[in-house]
Amino acid sequence: MTDSDRLTELATRRGFYFPAAGAYGGVAGFYTYGPQGAALKRNLESAWRDRFLTREGHMEVDGPTVMPEPVFEASGHLDGFDDMILECPECGASHRADHLVEDNTDIADAEALGTERVAQVIAEHDLDCPICGAVLAGESVAAFNLMFGTNIGPGSSAPGYLRPETAQAIFVEFPRLAEYARNQLPFGVGQIGKAYRNEISPRRGLVRVREFTQAELEHFVHPEGAPPDLSGVAEVSLSLYPIDDQEAATTEHVETTVSEALEDGVIGSPWVAYYLGIAKEWYERIGVDMDRFRFRQHLPGERAHYAVDCWDAEAELGSNWIEIAGFSTRGTYDLSRHAEHSGESMTVFEPYEEPRTTERPAVDPDMSYLGPEFGDRAPAVVEALEQRAASEPEAFDGEEIEIAIDGESHSIPVPITGFEIVEETISGEHVTPEVIEPSFGVDRVFATVFEHAFRRDSVEGEERTYLAFPPELAPTFVGVFPLMDKDGMDERAKEIADALRERGFAVEYDSSGSIGRRYRRQDEIGTPVCLTVDYESVEGDGSVTLRDRDSATQSRVPAGKGLDPLLDALTDLRAGRQTVAEIDAGLRSGAVAGSDEPIDSEAE
Repeated sequence: MTDSDRLTELATRRGFYFPAAGAYGGVAGFYTYGPQGAALKRNLESAWRDRFLTREGHMEVDGPTVMPEPVFEASGHLDGFDDMILECPECGASHRADHLVEDNTDIADAEALGTERVAQVIAEHDLDCPICGAVLAGESVAAFNLMFGTNIGPGSSAPGYLRPETAQAIFVEFPRLAEYARNQLPFGVGQIGKAYRNEISPRRGLVRVREFTQAELEHFVHPEGAPPDLSGVAEVSLSLYPIDDQEAATTEHVETTVSEALEDGVIGSPWVAYYLGIAKEWYERIGVDMDRFRFRQHLPGERAHYAVDCWDAEAELGSNWIEIAGFSTRGTYDLSRHAEHSGESMTVFEPYEEPRTTERPAVDPDMSYLGPEFGDRAPAVVEALEQRAASEPEAFDGEEIEIAIDGESHSIPVPITGFEIVEETISGEHVTPEVIEPSFGVDRVFATVFEHAFRRDSVEGEERTYLAFPPELAPTFVGVFPLMDKDGMDERAKEIADALRERGFAVEYDSSGSIGRRYRRQDEIGTPVCLTVDYESVEGDGSVTLRDRDSATQSRVPAGKGLDPLLDALTDLRAGRQTVAEIDAGLRSGAVAGSDEPIDSEAE
């Protein structure tokens, strides 16, 4: 059995995740997170919220997952949110055509080729249907929109869509969110929530699914504003895979720092560099293996048309590099599009330090002339005069000015136009902010942490499987066991478990089977520590056995009536302020209450 098979089996058996609706045969692209998986995913989301929202001082919203059609018309999703679909002429299976090419040729980015070229490549390489083996050469490749459609309310008069990303729920509420930010740039708004994409061929477990969770931050900045303070991330080391190295087909990565990457021009945007530095440290914090992690720059063909620069965080899963987050500069595209389609202002008023006096051309036409002369076309004449004054004021220097209305040229006496250069004092300007977007796929981060935490070793000659989650992510934080269900050991163990739960710890009480088997069960779900209550705990000094998941070592620690020292130490462990070894040493450095002798350690 391969490690990949072991992980899949472990995920199902221990309640991390499994295909949804199994009683009805399941449905591709949908997964249920079991008790352990739901807890791990929740802890991941909390860790993201802590680092990217709370510590950065950003706001959080929770928008609807269904939105009306005009939102996606403005965002461009109706016209351009497509994948390439090819249908087998024999078995009728639908395939994502660019994936067929990537899986069976040396072309790494088939999506950038376009539908016609992908169809040609399939014919050139005589690719067959992976389901039935039928020849696919000559079959058409079409664009397939990935959004799930629905109707809002009865009938079909109000079409809507399940959101394909959480970002649009932030952009459409920008005017109100800007008010909450007191109209002061920069400010950030984040959201963790479900998104939906009707994938043609879901695959690789949690990597490509139809319902998934995103954690996205939209950071609104002044287009000409100050760059971020990089002092906290300047020396963070980055493993980069820039465009030049990809085009040269080298597999080597550029090892550099945030500050060096900016100075050398490898990363163009200081804001993107800032978030790459934060993300690198965060990924390390949550247990991503840094030897299997990199930031890859988008090639020109795969970059969104509005993105100035874009980098993906990628993790190695199995033998594949998988995108787990994207960091892009979206410019003013989103807010400008929604302003154009909705008619709402998507700007922030930026006051000047001192009011400025400026001159501008203006017209004040004599309507008593234009009305009789042009009738219902008079407003169009006024608009044409205003546009000409703004773009070409020198055209009003003569006695007459030429304008075009509905393709016809007309001469208007300049005195009639009321043209003049007016002086005005302005106190500021309306600015459409640029957007910096770090966007995380929570399910893919989950899959990465799950795989990178997988360990196998041997304890006392027996093979052991365990998940080395960082304590803050572990779905179960502490296991509590009575050595036996008698002589007060079970009552004391339950008291300790209740005290731990009151402190907010996720606790599993287990009295079934041998202690060794109970330890193995907790190892498999990644529980960092276990506490065992024995005769010494109820009849002797009150100490319990503290067992460390990673080293499988055990020691005796105080756990008398006053549990606060132990609970405080475990709180520090969960927060990353102490290791199990440091807790063990600290708790055992003094004697148990009433004794002058330290407690001895044990081996498992």
